[in-house]
Amino acid sequence: MRFVIDGDGSPVKNEVIKLSDIYQIPVLIVTSVDHYTTKEYSDLVRFIYVDKGADGADYRIVKEINNDDIVITQDYGLAALLLGKQTRIFHHSGTEYRLENIDMLLNQRFMGAKMRQAGKRTKGPKPFTAADRERFYKMMEQVLLQSKELET
Repeated sequence: MRFVIDGDGSPVKNEVIKLSDIYQIPVLIVTSVDHYTTKEYSDLVRFIYVDKGADGADYRIVKEINNDDIVITQDYGLAALLLGKQTRIFHHSGTEYRLENIDMLLNQRFMGAKMRQAGKRTKGPKPFTAADRERFYKMMEQVLLQSKELET
């Protein structure tokens, strides 16, 4: 098991890295070269940098993914691609992408894009708060604890 983060827009990288250190779970962060960092991380954290572009990180994640990985992404399209790979996929809000909810999410994204093309304004996401980070952290910790229980 490892965490795989769609790193370009993820506001929860630090929370995942903290969980990684506590539970000794590797982290793979896939991000564009625009987000290159020289920050030092533990040996559990690895980066893959991809060229700039709309879907470069997404395609690389699809290529790199293993069945028992936990993926964190806010990209509904990437989540839809990964659902067939028998991996668990989460939004940074804590929502787990599932076959039961992905069609609705993709349809909402499509409708928002159509409205913007027609010149209408749509609401963007609310700012991500410290409370949101804490909620994500606790939810992901529960996922890890449940996974550990299943292994024993």
